Amino acid sequence: MDKFKRTLITTALPYANGPIHIGHLAGVYVPADIYARYLRLKNEDVLLIGGSDEHGVPITLKAKNEGITPQDVVDKFHGIIKKSFEDFGISFDVYSRTSSKIHHETASEFFKKLYDDGKFIEKTSEQYYDEENKQFLADRYITGTCPKCGFEKAYGDQCESCGTSLSPTELINPTSMISGNQPILKETKHWYLPLNEYEPWLKEWILEGHKEWKPNVYGQVKSWIDGGLHPRAVTRDLNWGVPVPVEGAEGKVLYVWFDAPIGYISATKELTADWKKYWKDPETRMLHFIGKDNIVFHCIIFPAMLKAEGSYNLPENVPANEFLNLENDKISTSRNWAVWLHEYLEDFPGKEDVLKYVLTANAPETKDNDFTWKDFQTRNNNELVAILGNFVNRALVLTQKYYNGKVPEIGKLTEADKNTLAEISKIKSEVEKSLNSFRIREALKNAMDLARLGNKYLADEEPWKVVKTDAERVKTIMNISLQITANLTICLEPFLPFSMNKLREFLNLEKLDWDKLGNTELKAGHKTNKPTLLFEKIEDSVIEAQLKKLQDTKKANEIAEAVANPAKENIEFDDFGKMDIRVGTVLEAEKVPKTKKLLKLLVDTGIDKRTIISGVAEFYKPEDLVGKQVSVLVNLAPKKLRGIESQGMILFAEDADGTLRLVAPEVNVKPGSEIK
Repeated sequence: MDKFKRTLITTALPYANGPIHIGHLAGVYVPADIYARYLRLKNEDVLLIGGSDEHGVPITLKAKNEGITPQDVVDKFHGIIKKSFEDFGISFDVYSRTSSKIHHETASEFFKKLYDDGKFIEKTSEQYYDEENKQFLADRYITGTCPKCGFEKAYGDQCESCGTSLSPTELINPTSMISGNQPILKETKHWYLPLNEYEPWLKEWILEGHKEWKPNVYGQVKSWIDGGLHPRAVTRDLNWGVPVPVEGAEGKVLYVWFDAPIGYISATKELTADWKKYWKDPETRMLHFIGKDNIVFHCIIFPAMLKAEGSYNLPENVPANEFLNLENDKISTSRNWAVWLHEYLEDFPGKEDVLKYVLTANAPETKDNDFTWKDFQTRNNNELVAILGNFVNRALVLTQKYYNGKVPEIGKLTEADKNTLAEISKIKSEVEKSLNSFRIREALKNAMDLARLGNKYLADEEPWKVVKTDAERVKTIMNISLQITANLTICLEPFLPFSMNKLREFLNLEKLDWDKLGNTELKAGHKTNKPTLLFEKIEDSVIEAQLKKLQDTKKANEIAEAVANPAKENIEFDDFGKMDIRVGTVLEAEKVPKTKKLLKLLVDTGIDKRTIISGVAEFYKPEDLVGKQVSVLVNLAPKKLRGIESQGMILFAEDADGTLRLVAPEVNVKPGSEIK
């Protein structure tokens, strides 16, 4: 940081077609917030920039599916996302949106500058066109069979089954998602950024100049460059987005990958009239916090755009993370397989820092990681409660008990005292080293070592025993314990801001800067406040409720994705006519002893009253069936089951998840009525 006067931190713009989930938080927003808070504690000039990405096909698709406008979609989800971030404590200096006037102006100016400077190439190519709706189809408006794996619902840009990147013309049996018809190929003109022309510069700038970047980032960039770069379209045929600001471009907008990163610039403009200081002064360092799916855009395409424009700074580092899975399954917004931030905040009020802690402790920094609710509970109970909360509580409660909450005088220091106090500065150094290398997970572990140090010190010194024989010694022990507690409010502030604010209230202490870590001192006689618990245990029942919610989601997905079995061979009407199906009423029901599935039913068929054995005990209690009307195949040959003769069969529909449901008339009819 020595050669830079300030830092501009950007965070990937989330699509405003759904809420924020834990994958977004772990990959981008929690580490970016931690780093920004750390720099602010050091009194450095730093901006944390965010905003919603409100253009692109996912927005228009959602609007079409819901029968509303794209603006309706982005207004709804921008509001949800922004409020979630605020409530969770992501400390954006500005959270903007790409549908804003200032963004449209900024993106248009950026494009026009490159256009006027001759940085684009024009190409006419054939693209799919929906004749019925008279519109070109963006890649996500086209589905078809994947040529790689045969998945029948692959998109025009990617198969979500095998993960292969595709172009629309590679799809087998392409279909327009607008009309359901097969599209035709039609010529259209677009502007392209010739990335191939920037390949030599990118090799020098990244592969030679930024070998310090994280291996996952550097490796992916090298793979792209080694594979050869090609011109990439910067415009597309669509009616939602930033209109292309040149003649002959009616009905075309800026491609979202070109438009979205310019959102960082427009958001900074929205925040401050002094925006150029953060974007064009070479003494400003720019950092992009993103997920791995955005590496190519932030390390190759956006830098090439900035280089082409000529007056902007380039990113100094791109600390991208890998993906976070949920309960051993890929997070998926379309399948609702996620922990949504706004729902978490409702279900766990006051526990913002718990989620921050767990996501940081388990951050997918070098490889994909997995979030599980059991791990969430374990880390809360065994680390936040048992380590950090336990130390703080003991230090403050004993101070209340022995000294009425006042900090006692420090006396003569033992070697153990000196070593303990010296350890604070060592921990500070380790935290700094980890944070400065963007190893956020490691930095949290280092910071928690300060709480571990406090616990070990109290356990070794045992003031509750020593107080009986050497009251003066206990004053020193408790003074040092309180100094550690005060230092915790600095060391853990970037990671657990709500909790450290609470701890400062316990200590009756103002917020302290980073340079006070290892140098802070609570004066003797300083009055602390009565503490409450810093963290609370999370009970099994709370976790079981979250697991049930996910189980219900999985079940709903299985039903939604299930494909009906193919029809059986045709039969003649006379064959069907041989089946005598009547409406009956269940008079009695009981479980068949020593079985899990069987119920013994007495049914009034209108012809007679007969016993029928039915394997539905997993889905119906006996008392639930009494009085119900059912469909009965009355001319099925009798069969003995568990020694009981069953005289017919009751008809059930088997749902996609295997659940059996009664097939019954819409309203009660007379028993014996024939079903035809």
